[in-house]
Amino acid sequence: MPKKITVLTASDAPPRIKPSNYPEPFASLMAGRVKRPLGDLFALSNFGVNLTSLPPGAVSALHHRHSRQDEFIYIIEGEPTLLTDEGEIRMKPGMVAGFAANGTAHHLENRTAGTCVVLEVGDRSEGDEVYYPSDDISAVRGDDGKWHFAHKDGTSY
Repeated sequence: MPKKITVLTASDAPPRIKPSNYPEPFASLMAGRVKRPLGDLFALSNFGVNLTSLPPGAVSALHHRHSRQDEFIYIIEGEPTLLTDEGEIRMKPGMVAGFAANGTAHHLENRTAGTCVVLEVGDRSEGDEVYYPSDDISAVRGDDGKWHFAHKDGTSY
């Protein structure tokens, strides 16, 4: 039986093995982004927690919104730009933002010369779907708990 982790320094957590769940050509757009899935280390099943590092020029995700999942971010280091349907805002350490299900589409971009570090929290609602208003992609969380991606016309990637 593997040793249960009870405490660790977040930045020491191993990065996600697969840098992105997106299919190509979208996966390569996440180049440089490093996600450390903290919640998985503790076998959390109701919500996920990631420590995400964005080097200069990196983005957190495609511009998106969830149908059932709420999301929350906390800026730890750096000054990423938050892009939403309402516009852009440069965030600073200590700032937070939340995105209710079916709310505004959003993502972060690091437009600075330094690394940005963000704590991301999201629930793992069954039947969640993701809408990407700027790209020909959609996602549905399957019964297997994994994301399944398709073009907006329904054809698989």
